[in-house]
Amino acid sequence: MKLEDFLRREKQVSRRLLAKCKYHGSITCNGENIRTVDTIAPGETVVLTYPTAGCSAVPNNELDVPVLYKSNHIIIYDKPPFMPSHQSQGHYTDTLANVFARDFPDTPFRCLTRLDRNTSGVCMAALSAYGAGFLQGKIKKTYLAAVTGRISEGGTINAPIARVNDYVILREVNPDGQPAVSCYEALSGNDKYTLVKLTPLTGRTHQLRVHMAYIGHPLAGDDLYGSPSDVITRHAIHCAQVSFPEPETGRLVTVSSPLPKDISAIFDGY
Repeated sequence: MKLEDFLRREKQVSRRLLAKCKYHGSITCNGENIRTVDTIAPGETVVLTYPTAGCSAVPNNELDVPVLYKSNHIIIYDKPPFMPSHQSQGHYTDTLANVFARDFPDTPFRCLTRLDRNTSGVCMAALSAYGAGFLQGKIKKTYLAAVTGRISEGGTINAPIARVNDYVILREVNPDGQPAVSCYEALSGNDKYTLVKLTPLTGRTHQLRVHMAYIGHPLAGDDLYGSPSDVITRHAIHCAQVSFPEPETGRLVTVSSPLPKDISAIFDGY
């Protein structure tokens, strides 16, 4: 088949990456330059080379974030709470991007599962442009959260989400918003709090927090969509698991992170 068809259909190389290789890098077959319109055969070796910029964040050697998984195309960190994923005003050296810059100074920080500053757990970054493109729309995330009140069953929340007026961060359920769907399942709890498993089917800003508040069960400690808590100093949500096809092999990979102590402690003594 044609090389371009093979790369686009079989290896899911994006048009953008393919163009970058064609015009700013190289494409070879068995060590010889090849055009994307040329035909390739089974057993031949195709190599894509593309230029990359280094990580723009400042390396921080003092931060310690556990690595849960690493391959040629992916790295997964166990992000602690109170650490931003990306740099922002007031957070220039204390982010996951600064950790990544220390570990991979020559690689741009492509965060695939960005977590809020106070959200803990599994956080993925791509180590290659190919990995980032290949995994687009293929990552399934599962969260664990402590929500206020008792929930005995589960369900699906299908409620569009929009920005609140001119606020940059605040979101709300609004019929004029973007489609948003979340699934929830009650795991355990008491009269005050319930531990729930949450699966977002779309990826809106603050989606799970907004949806749980919408059905009357805001996250414990969520002072933006609920109220401050005396049992936890952050909104009680943790990215517990991601499942995805490994870009190099297509093999399904599942990576998990245990529930942190500050969330599990909410249910101690009940």
